[in-house]
Amino acid sequence: MDLRDVPPDRPVLIAGPTASGKSALALHLARTGGGVVVNADALQVYAGWRVLTARPSPAEEAAVPHALFGHVAMDESYSVGRWLRELAPLLDGPRRPIVVGGTGLYLSALTEGLAPVPPVPSEVRAEADRLDLASLLDGLDARTRAGLDPNNRARVQRAWEVLRATGRGLAEWQAETPPPLLPPDRATRLVLRPPVAWLDARIAARFDAMLEGGAIEEVRANLPLWRERAPAFRVLGAAELRAHLLGRLTLPEARAAAILATRRYAKRQRTWFRGRMADWIALDPSVPVP
Repeated sequence: MDLRDVPPDRPVLIAGPTASGKSALALHLARTGGGVVVNADALQVYAGWRVLTARPSPAEEAAVPHALFGHVAMDESYSVGRWLRELAPLLDGPRRPIVVGGTGLYLSALTEGLAPVPPVPSEVRAEADRLDLASLLDGLDARTRAGLDPNNRARVQRAWEVLRATGRGLAEWQAETPPPLLPPDRATRLVLRPPVAWLDARIAARFDAMLEGGAIEEVRANLPLWRERAPAFRVLGAAELRAHLLGRLTLPEARAAAILATRRYAKRQRTWFRGRMADWIALDPSVPVP
């Protein structure tokens, strides 16, 4: 697709695995065609992370309008429902929204609708935090479990919490999903599908750049706030660098573990996007696009 053909008067959605160049594409579209770059990454919302989440730099944020980046305190929980509520006014604002991120659940909720699940009490979330993945899976209803990636702890735990708090499985709630906030045919939907080897090299190079750019110092600053399994501390690379700061890993060991974890996460993202975004316009970021 020629990016010059992207309509300037309708929302743009950009999905893709981590390190695939989503933010650069969003910035390019905003600079050339106008718009506000809106975050759709569940971890870039947190105020305490910029380097490790590859959040736009202050210079990039100053170059074009940005929204929903770094505005949530580290001790807060954040949900797709809250994200949709914060996004809604931007869809009707004076600037074209360019919604970009790798959290597929956010983008699917935006274009497919979100089930009306009640908030989960904090005590239920705390109970779930204490359980291992196998116990969480064993506690799910069969219908919900059949539709989940059993290795995605965040999604499995969310399903467990919903069942525990409401007595109804997440799949049952999802069957009552209302119309979407942004119907798919009202937006230009782009998904980046990079070659695996190209992306793996980018992941390693980007993590090295993060180390040079202050990632260790960023983790050190967040150590006093650290809570195991809290949403804000699921940032890729953070646990490994914390282990290094605590003397449990050498820096080369932490680097290797963080890069491996990121590559595995990117693989899960690619699988999810193939299954849920087959009708989006696919772009290969390894090939220059006009």
